[in-house]
Amino acid sequence: MGKLLSMTGYGMAKGVLDGQEITVELKSVNNRYLDCSVRLPRNFLFAEDTVKQAVSAAVARGKVDVFVSCQSSGEAGTVVTVNRALAREYYNAVAAVAEELGLDTGLNALSVARMPDVLTVERRELDREQAADALREITARAAEDFNAMREREGERLRGDLLAKLASIEELVSVVEERSPQTVKEYRERLESRLRELLEDRAVDEQRILTEAAIFADRTAVDEETVRLRSHIAQFRTMLEEGSPIGRKMDFLIQEFNRESNTIGSKCSDAALAKVVVNLKAEIEKIREQLQNIE
Repeated sequence: MGKLLSMTGYGMAKGVLDGQEITVELKSVNNRYLDCSVRLPRNFLFAEDTVKQAVSAAVARGKVDVFVSCQSSGEAGTVVTVNRALAREYYNAVAAVAEELGLDTGLNALSVARMPDVLTVERRELDREQAADALREITARAAEDFNAMREREGERLRGDLLAKLASIEELVSVVEERSPQTVKEYRERLESRLRELLEDRAVDEQRILTEAAIFADRTAVDEETVRLRSHIAQFRTMLEEGSPIGRKMDFLIQEFNRESNTIGSKCSDAALAKVVVNLKAEIEKIREQLQNIE
């Protein structure tokens, strides 16, 4: 049985790149198509397409928001450079002053390093190819976690949809059983009225048969119930196939509605009309649930 995925979920993964801890988070809600939005730190903006490709490889539908954050240690991502020529100039200048005044220079490595512009702290340039590969791998792991949650929710949806299909089948059976009964009851009512009107005169049995046949043809729902059962079987097959099936199911549930509407327009019995109302209610519940399936 294929995996059935919900369109709502959350996933996260972490990794390390050049001394920085990278966190990738995925969140999604329902959407007709895949709509992926990525938020990246400024120094990772070049990798937006890479992250989107990793998401689209794992997700077919839904509005997916991807959040990428990084946390650096004190030395991560930075490099300290020494201006040796400037340091020597500072040293020579202080030594010259000390010699001229007969003083001790009082210099050491730390005091020279504290001179302006001797030490420069700069952000280390990222290797873009390496960073893109790392983000692709972390995003893929986040998508795995994301899909695991969606699969758990999808299994719950599968069970709920199967239960609703079973309810629809039961209601279709009631329609199939009740529909011929309405024809019989119509014939009995027709015959009774004619006998009352004609009193002692003979009742035209052929006329009763003709009227009953016309009524039966006008209210027959055999074709609709057969098609509904076929749609139910197809729906179950789709559930076994697994995602992505949400859009195909959207089209199929429209056929459910079409058949139930036709049955409703043909029924002239109050009890049967109530059954059709319940049938439409179950179909609507399924249609709403389909909005959550990839």
